[in-house]
Order: sequence, then C-alpha cells, then structure tokens
Amino acid sequence: MKINGNEIKPGHVIKHQDTLWVAVKTAHTQPGKGGAYAQVELKNLLDGRKLNERFRSADKVERVRLEQKDHQYLYPEGDMLVFMDMESYEQISLQTDFVGEDRAAYLSDGMTVTVEFHEDKPIGIELPKHVEVEVEDTEPVVKGQTAANSFKPATVTGGIRTNVPPFVGTGERIIVATEDGSYVRRADG
Repeated sequence: MKINGNEIKPGHVIKHQDTLWVAVKTAHTQPGKGGAYAQVELKNLLDGRKLNERFRSADKVERVRLEQKDHQYLYPEGDMLVFMDMESYEQISLQTDFVGEDRAAYLSDGMTVTVEFHEDKPIGIELPKHVEVEVEDTEPVVKGQTAANSFKPATVTGGIRTNVPPFVGTGERIIVATEDGSYVRRADG
C-alpha cells in the first residue's frame, strides 16, 4: 500500500532502500523556503541499524502490513528456540539472538508469544508484557526496613537480576515486566 511521505507515523513499517524499517519518531517541518517534509527516524527490522530520512509529501513510500501469529514456546535446542504455531501446529526455530539473550530468559514452557511475519519470514517477536517468575535468591528480610521505596537486589528464574521490595523473600513468586525486568507485584497465591 503506497502512502505519502508526510503520512508516516511512529510504528508504521515501510519498505525503503529494499529493506524493512519501522518508524520510531516523526517530526513534521515547514521551513520558510521550500516545501514541508517529515523528518523520520527509522530502525531496520532485520539488523537494527538506525537511519534518519526526510520524506516530502510528494514522496510515495510502501507501507508494509505485518502478519501476526500466536506461537507457543516449546523448548531450547542448542542456540535455537523452538515455537509452535497455535493454529497450524507447525514448528519454527528461531535463533536465540533473534529473540535477544535478555528477552529469551523470560520464556517458559507453554508461554504464548506473538511472532511477526513479512512474506512468511519471521522478523519480530513480542513477549507478554508481564511474566510470573520465582525469586531464586535475595537478601533476607531486615526487621524495620519498611521504607515504601527501598528495594533490594534479587535473582529470579532464568538468572534475571531485578530489584524487589524488602518483604519479598527467596522462593516467592512475583510478576515482572519483560520490557525492563522491573518488579510489578507479588503473584496471586
């Protein structure tokens, strides 16, 4: 689908220079001389490179629609991670690097993730916003340490390091955000 260069918005995926880019930021500028244009910060979906481009309203760009499919995480296999399409039951293997070493630590058996495809090629993966993990190691509770905003370091399932409130102990289940590993709340009983 062709769109005008000034219609690009953050989150749009476009085909530019024969590869796929996602618009990260856009700023519309109308200089005193010449025509208006959109200054767009792009991130390459295949290799992560960044690029700043100017698009005038007369420029036509190809907007790409990605297909999103739910997949279930099955197991690791060497440096690959195996997922199963929840509709067709077909299995796909993705490089751990593709998912990201830090993000792969959040994967657990049976977890549902969204894999984004372009022309049947996986180009992105979205984890759930929050996951339940177990606190494997943390300092014991110190009596009287109840300051509302004091946190202590902890290691949770998958070797992930995070900070937890003083009342959380080893062996407890908590909810963390997959975006940055931050503590959200205790898991429901």
